[in-house]
Amino acid sequence: MAEGPSIPAHARAVIIGGGVSGCSVAYHLAKLGWRDIVLLERKQLTCGTTWHAAGLIGQLRGSLNMTRLAKYSADLYVKLEAETGVSTGMRQCGSITVALTEERKEEIFRQASTARAFDIDVREIGPDEVKAMYPHLNVSDVTAAVYLPLDGQCDPANIAMALAKGARQNGATIIEGVKVTDVTSADGKVTGVNWERGGETGSIAADIVINCGGMWGRDLASKSGVTLPLHACEHFYIVTEAIEGLPRLPVLRVPDECAYYKEDAGKMLLGAFEPVAKPWGMAGISEDFCFDQLPEDFDHFEPILEQAVNRLPLLGTAGIHTFFNGPESFTPDDRYYLGEAPEIKGYWVAAGYNSIGIVSSGGAGFALAQWINDGEPPFDLWEVDIRRAQPFQKNRHYLKNRVTETLGLLYADHFPYRQMATARGVRRSPIHEQLKARGAVFGEVAGWERANWFADDGQEREYRYSWKRQNWFDNQKREHMAVREKVGLFDMTSFGKIRVEGRDALAFLQRLCANEMDVEPGRIVYTQMLNARGGIECDLTVTRLSETAFLLVVPGATLQRDLAWLRRHLGDAFVVITDVTAAEAVLCVMGPNSRALMQAVSPNDFSNEAHPFGTAREIEIGMGLARAHRVTYVGELGWELYVSSDQAAHVFEALAEAGADHGLKLCGLHTLDSCRIEKAFRHFGHDITDEDHVLEAGLGFAVKTGKGEFIGRDAVLRKREEGLSRRLVQFKLDDPEPLLFHNEALVRDGEIVSIITSGNYGHHLGGAIGLGYVPSKDESAEAVLASRYEIEIAGVRHQASASLKPMYDPGAARVRM
Repeated sequence: MAEGPSIPAHARAVIIGGGVSGCSVAYHLAKLGWRDIVLLERKQLTCGTTWHAAGLIGQLRGSLNMTRLAKYSADLYVKLEAETGVSTGMRQCGSITVALTEERKEEIFRQASTARAFDIDVREIGPDEVKAMYPHLNVSDVTAAVYLPLDGQCDPANIAMALAKGARQNGATIIEGVKVTDVTSADGKVTGVNWERGGETGSIAADIVINCGGMWGRDLASKSGVTLPLHACEHFYIVTEAIEGLPRLPVLRVPDECAYYKEDAGKMLLGAFEPVAKPWGMAGISEDFCFDQLPEDFDHFEPILEQAVNRLPLLGTAGIHTFFNGPESFTPDDRYYLGEAPEIKGYWVAAGYNSIGIVSSGGAGFALAQWINDGEPPFDLWEVDIRRAQPFQKNRHYLKNRVTETLGLLYADHFPYRQMATARGVRRSPIHEQLKARGAVFGEVAGWERANWFADDGQEREYRYSWKRQNWFDNQKREHMAVREKVGLFDMTSFGKIRVEGRDALAFLQRLCANEMDVEPGRIVYTQMLNARGGIECDLTVTRLSETAFLLVVPGATLQRDLAWLRRHLGDAFVVITDVTAAEAVLCVMGPNSRALMQAVSPNDFSNEAHPFGTAREIEIGMGLARAHRVTYVGELGWELYVSSDQAAHVFEALAEAGADHGLKLCGLHTLDSCRIEKAFRHFGHDITDEDHVLEAGLGFAVKTGKGEFIGRDAVLRKREEGLSRRLVQFKLDDPEPLLFHNEALVRDGEIVSIITSGNYGHHLGGAIGLGYVPSKDESAEAVLASRYEIEIAGVRHQASASLKPMYDPGAARVRM
């Protein structure tokens, strides 16, 4: 019998992995009153990645909710020491990020504006102030910097130990030296775990299992058929010998040199996020890996060190005490994973922290514990939701290629529209090669290659990134105006397509969707699926194909999420849910000339009488067949053509050939977005999320409370009774020069009140357009519009006009031409 504490046979929750993530989940579940919690660690607490983390606590992240979680972590780590008696080394020494280029200056000043909107203490400072705070630094080429006084640093291993002690104090059981070999399940639901210790084996029956396995998490998940795409990379830093007279210093980031600096007990730590990283452990990680280091690779680190010696000359004379190389896990999009895996009920995940695990884990553990306890997330967590992962992303060759890039992207310029360069071309439309031959420049979403814009003959087919107008701005304008004045064609094959069919299909969708689903076959309904709070879980169209069959069309990025939502609510309904995304290509023909173009390639009648808005029917097209859906996301007359994948190339060629006589222009996703934002159409994940109430999002027209019971109905009725506390407003900058992307600070009568949720350039309206929520408790629509609005971009405020109706074609006359 192996020695060690006894392992219980039953638990309410089993947490796998004793790094900072697992300890945080255990601590927060215990704080919520869960007593029957067991955390199993295969070796020793913190022995994977946590123990060698740099321990930087930067509060500002890319969105409000990620910032909220990072701030929570910082506050928690300050309090933990008093609560547990374990020293966390938490010091709020501040942080400085310096820019060496004008583009980086624009980025960090935009971040500072965002920080103000998120209520973070922030100051823009010049080189002289940097020098005063960091006397040893070479600031000769520093253009500007941003200082966050409440950022800090900590001792990562002790943070985990403090969380573990706090969890034990509140009744959790933590056992080291126990390896989980399998997560067991039956009928699509977790039943527990199998474990081994020494030569002993056993199992724990559990309702919930949480995979906090870090770089081991992917392989453990794959045993259960769960997609958890992450891959370890080598991560390097050096620690100097003690430097005499070195004062306490803020954390310093020099992203233009891929470097960060931290003063620690009179020594300097220099770490790197190099542009081309070294993946590690593709063939698996050794069984005995415990507090292990990887072999030094000084040649790989040397370019970073050379720049660092110029930046901080004292490094040239300080001896190197430690050259450290240790593995950390990275994900395909540099965002971690939280939530319940869609494949198995009760299988939860908190992993893949991309080198920001210490600052993230406090908040992530809090959020996940709330989510598990309440059955819904405490606020919108879509950007880190495990349901965004695509099944193909578990492919190890794909992951190895992608993480060579994602590590370095942490410190790369975060330009708008930046595209991944690695692991591309996995999912392609049937007309990919035709679009490529005609000048398409592709971006990638959920693995799909999508034409973002079309280059002219002789124009380079790649992005030149900038915070100003990028090299495709004029191409987008020509595409945009073609849609408004003639006709454009978009390839939207990446749409998620889900068939819901069976005897109970109508009743099932009536319960999940807020709009009326009992319509004639051939009718298309725009709707949302709501949660119990009235927040938006899915934004979609539903086409009734027959009495018992419906086609749901969702954004490509949310397909796995939406499938999971449907399956979660299936119960014992006699319904079959099938992902049919790959079966059909989607070609969108949009613009005032679209009817004439359709008439040229099809003998069917496309008049309003024969084919009204919001209907779908089979048509002949070229020598093939398609289903033509008369709907639009750009605010013009048009049809989405659903074409069997085998006929898509033929149908495209027929449209392209006939289009020459009608002013047809091939258009990309950037134009789709600029057209939809002029029309104030909402975008899921930006303007509408699961914490945005459907009425406050201005989508009450798609909610039919009179149809009977559906999820979220009570919340809609309550909100109608109470009144709106905020409204989604459309803005246009008065000055045509500045650009909006998202997260810019929204200023009402001189006060920052919110952020821009999404932005693009309105080429027809002649200025940058943005959407954003304005707090408006007990205010009328007239009062909201009577205020003076500005939008702060990189510290500069720009006057903006506001509207609650779409600024483009508010009566939707063009859609029904």
